[in-house]
Amino acid sequence: MEHAEVLTRYVGHFVDELAASGLSDVVISPGSRSTPLAMSFVHHSDIKEWILIDERSAAFFALGIAKETKRPVALVCTSGTAAANYFPALVEAYYSRIPLIVLTADRPHELRDVGAPQAIEQIKMFGDYVKWFHEMALPEATDSMLNYVRRAASRAVQTAKQDVCGPVHLNFPFREPLVPDFTLDNIWGERFERNFSPYYNGKKQLSDSELKTLIHYVKKERGILVVGPQTDERLAAAMIQLAEHWHMPILADPLSQLRTGEHRKSHIIEGYDAFLRDEMIREQLKPDFIIRFGAMPISKAYLFYLQENKDIPQFIVEPYSGYREPAGNPTHMIYSDPVYFCNQLINIPRALENDTTWLNKWQKMNEITKHHLKTDISNDLTEGNATRTVMEELPNDSILFVGNSMAIRDVDTFLLTNSKSIRVLANRGANGIDGVVSSSMGAATSRRRVTLLIGDLSFYHDLNGLLAAKHYHLDITIVLMNNNGGGIFSFLPQSQDSKHFELLFGTPLHIDFKHAVQMYGGTYCIPETIGSLREELNKSYKRTGLTVIEVQTNRKDNSIWHRNKWRAIHEDILNTGW
Repeated sequence: MEHAEVLTRYVGHFVDELAASGLSDVVISPGSRSTPLAMSFVHHSDIKEWILIDERSAAFFALGIAKETKRPVALVCTSGTAAANYFPALVEAYYSRIPLIVLTADRPHELRDVGAPQAIEQIKMFGDYVKWFHEMALPEATDSMLNYVRRAASRAVQTAKQDVCGPVHLNFPFREPLVPDFTLDNIWGERFERNFSPYYNGKKQLSDSELKTLIHYVKKERGILVVGPQTDERLAAAMIQLAEHWHMPILADPLSQLRTGEHRKSHIIEGYDAFLRDEMIREQLKPDFIIRFGAMPISKAYLFYLQENKDIPQFIVEPYSGYREPAGNPTHMIYSDPVYFCNQLINIPRALENDTTWLNKWQKMNEITKHHLKTDISNDLTEGNATRTVMEELPNDSILFVGNSMAIRDVDTFLLTNSKSIRVLANRGANGIDGVVSSSMGAATSRRRVTLLIGDLSFYHDLNGLLAAKHYHLDITIVLMNNNGGGIFSFLPQSQDSKHFELLFGTPLHIDFKHAVQMYGGTYCIPETIGSLREELNKSYKRTGLTVIEVQTNRKDNSIWHRNKWRAIHEDILNTGW
């Protein structure tokens, strides 16, 4: 059998098994050594290819697709530093538990470590940031080797998506010539009934004896349910039922998927970040126990609240495994399906389940906070007012993608409960400002309208991501909060150092983004009032393609505005007599 046929069948069986295992999307960055993989993916009718030149952007784009679809997405690149550009996105995928299948082409073994061009050490190059690494064998087309590549493909998909999801890495050494021969018969081989190695993964739940150990803690009066960043769409209904049954507040992070939707929301407390900033209020809300679902909430005020209550029992529910407790408090880790766990708790009798005093206190503070957040007679475009306007104008059945630093914190403040179907996504695994534009573009491949709220530094960091909108005609509205630098640092102690602040932290860009947006074929505008922002948002949602709405603000004024708003909330709450 000639080399071209061996190569074609070997790679063809691998790609076909990925499809059989449920893979439907691959993001390819062009290169020579990856030719067998790239061409085979494009030739396969069951897999949609996305071509992005910049590997760094491509990896974050794949991350966005996987976030939205909750399915593994493959990445393909050539040898050398191309693969190194994947690293930031793989770190994010690892910490945010997103399934990616990284397929790097490589020089064959005889061309490694001999000075051959575009050859670097790719073995386990991503270290512990992948769940599984495998160096693929050189192509052969014997029955045993074709079974081998199918097994590797099936295992890659399974490993990426089972239990705690994450990226896997397979490295493919290829000898030249590299072009497959698609004139051959039956290049995909014979599929098995489903896939090569199907697996069955049941849900975890606590035993009766384990539940009994919790009764002592959860029978107390002042319990809190907390839902951090998570994407399980089943959880909202189960959490609401538990909270209503036990008369407990739910502190819902903006990425919890609980603030929006058709479920009941009377027990959801979304304003906690604002009122927990006050130490006196935190003292009045000392809990008896906390049960948390999902990752750690974004709110720094909630972190202070935890750190001041190290003595109270805390339970963290994880569906499989993992340890996410940055406060350093003593913690009971509960490894159980969150919905099963909620249902089990509902059946535990509580003598105080008819007492609503504790819940009412949280609800009243939340209502006071929401009143202040909704009320502002000014038509000025502060970052807070602008974010609130964006939250109000989000279309139903759409995606809100949020940048880090100030953007996600303003969404935490101004995303109030509503009945719209809004999926809220962000790259909060490593919390970096890189790759956010590309990830939002990946989410937009679902063809649901995407609104990206992002700061100017993060937008600048990933301008290459705009190419996907132009190339694939993606419908996305980007609200660019431009305070000419790093606005988040104005809230930190560094802001008091007038000598070094602007150079090291403020880092103004002084960039006219209009030219970059027009280069990628987008519509660009700068509204000057809340009314014009609202108008431009609604215009953007009626047009196709890329729209960038730049909101220009002042970092110092923004800091003062936020602090005044928090102060008014705290004074109003404390004046109620608590």
